[in-house]
Amino acid sequence: MATNNDVTVIIDIQKPTPRLGFGKPLILGASTAGKPYKNYADIDAVKSDYAASTEEYKAALAIFSQGDNAPAEIAIYSRKTGATPEVLSDALAALMLLDWYFLISTSAASADVLVIGDAVELNGTRQFFSRSDSKTDLAIYKAKKWTRTTVGYHPTITNYPEAAWIGETGSAPVGSVTWKFKTLTGISPVNLNATELNEIHGLAANTYVTKAGDDVTSEGKVVSGEYIDIIHAKDYVISTIQFAVQKLLNKSPKISYDYNGIAQLESVVKTELQRAFNQGIIAADADGIGLYSTNFKSRSDVDAADRAARTYNDGSFIFELAGAIHQTTIRGTIKL
Repeated sequence: MATNNDVTVIIDIQKPTPRLGFGKPLILGASTAGKPYKNYADIDAVKSDYAASTEEYKAALAIFSQGDNAPAEIAIYSRKTGATPEVLSDALAALMLLDWYFLISTSAASADVLVIGDAVELNGTRQFFSRSDSKTDLAIYKAKKWTRTTVGYHPTITNYPEAAWIGETGSAPVGSVTWKFKTLTGISPVNLNATELNEIHGLAANTYVTKAGDDVTSEGKVVSGEYIDIIHAKDYVISTIQFAVQKLLNKSPKISYDYNGIAQLESVVKTELQRAFNQGIIAADADGIGLYSTNFKSRSDVDAADRAARTYNDGSFIFELAGAIHQTTIRGTIKL
């Protein structure tokens, strides 16, 4: 995520718009002595470092309990709280340099959630999932209008419903799933009537309910109201295009500042957009063709100062998000 690149990709989301290593969770814990950042492939490996009674283990168990949908790897970091404790903001700054995408905190205390939510928002490349059993706290989080923090409401937060949600959904190919309608192993549904559910949604939170006999996540939105999968898709497209163009620059003897060189840049971007279409990020037209396009200015249309500086800033692309259907109204007629 945090790398030195010669490539910058910027995406603006314009409204309305009709398992690739991008779902790795990090569990941020805390203990007297602390423990370093470490990767784990299964719950048995976690247990070798964290006893079943620890919060880190409980969060990991919620992730790995989701069966085949669980990620191939998670990371855990335990912040030191004993002598010379590590400040939470300092720990987050260091962790932002490491390899993960979804953040889960063992602490659901509002003071910690606020620090983490602000840090993830400022970083702009990850997502934070938290849990709460307090409507008062939900109101506080809603006021933050975070675009990269998702909060799940549940009366029981000790078994990490948000970690189960990431375990069930986060490692699917980006664009292939919506975060609504997900069934979470080990999590009990919340008994809410329609008014109570609307209240939770009005507080910018998601919850876990029973619909048509199935236990499912009630929505799939971040605190700002944007959909989780849109934020995920945006990050994925930025990352893959940056990586692909950087690879082109690294491996080519020279990318000429002419028609051929610019065409190479554009071709790489088109390849990644087609990949995003294949995964379900980009919508299809009536003929099944991806709704995306690119526009890379020719050498003659580029500012001479940019050419002298060997900087090309005149490539752009646009695409329409596929999104997902979360509600539907179907009308019928009965004839006698």
